[in-house]
Amino acid sequence: MACNQSIMDWNATQKDKSFSWEFDYLSMYYDRLPLTHRIKLALLIIQKVYYPLLAFVGVPANLVTIVILSRENCGLSKCVTCYLVAMAVADLLVVILDLILRHIPIVYWYQFTFIYSIPLCNVHAVLIFATTDCSVWFTVSFTFDRFVTICCQKLKIKYCTQKSAAVVLGTVTMLSCLKNITWFFAYAGEYRLQNFPWFCYVTINVGQSLGWAVIELLHYIVTPAVPFLLILLLNVLTIRHILMANKSRKRLRAHSSGENSSDPEMEIRRKSIILLFVISGNFIFLWSVFVVNSIWSRMWDFGVVLVRLPDFVQELGFMLQLLSCCTNTYIYVVTQTKFREQLKNVGKYPFTLFVKLFK
Repeated sequence: MACNQSIMDWNATQKDKSFSWEFDYLSMYYDRLPLTHRIKLALLIIQKVYYPLLAFVGVPANLVTIVILSRENCGLSKCVTCYLVAMAVADLLVVILDLILRHIPIVYWYQFTFIYSIPLCNVHAVLIFATTDCSVWFTVSFTFDRFVTICCQKLKIKYCTQKSAAVVLGTVTMLSCLKNITWFFAYAGEYRLQNFPWFCYVTINVGQSLGWAVIELLHYIVTPAVPFLLILLLNVLTIRHILMANKSRKRLRAHSSGENSSDPEMEIRRKSIILLFVISGNFIFLWSVFVVNSIWSRMWDFGVVLVRLPDFVQELGFMLQLLSCCTNTYIYVVTQTKFREQLKNVGKYPFTLFVKLFK
């Protein structure tokens, strides 16, 4: 924390505000800085390229995903399509509200000083946290839907429908908005453009208030700690059920045919669960640093843990968490043949239209 403050103080005294002041500072004082501070400055340098590039890729990727899935030509059920479209919409909103309108202005704070005169930070915070909650809990809802489909055949007929998916997604959206209204009262309307401790100014001494510390800890437990554990649990139960079902099916086929011939049903089942495991695994991997840092930091504030994580862990957590909102399109490309075909058609469409116009 002290290093971060000294860095900001040094930054505030500079009049030229060069593009890479972190690089200059790191070069000048490299031998004097501890390893954790060097890593923090290196991440700040990387973020200047990483965040704009992520936004440049994330917005069109999610838009294309929404368009392709909405056409329902990917061979997926309407229920699955409903969840995947909702996840893409939520990810797109996170990219816009969190990455483009929060983290990029923080990284390029000198170019965005005009934001200080816009008193909407508390509203912005509510929207960021609500859309992030939606993105996370939509992933949980999709994982649960696939768990029911694979493991609960009796419940599958009633639950795994487009209507049920719409009800679940609508309920999650409403609860996410209600849950995050508290940030409107915790934050002031003015922006700070800093990650320490928040990107908004606060209406009261929130950082030292035990009540608000409990609220913030509960916030991070509900999202993303609980979803993190739920996705792990559901995947473990799903894998266990699949392994048991496959063993039973192999025994039956060996008994009936007398040989271990290829099983088309098992191949279809294998392909159908790849999408689930890749999406949930991607979420767990990219959110793990953010989850650990969020819970650990608040526990440190309570005095429960004696060692505080280095500041660069928070920056790395943000970088990986935002990356998770831009990867699902590439997951679909790798795992879904028909999605790749539709993506090729979308890519060819501008050229086809261009040729038609000239003809």
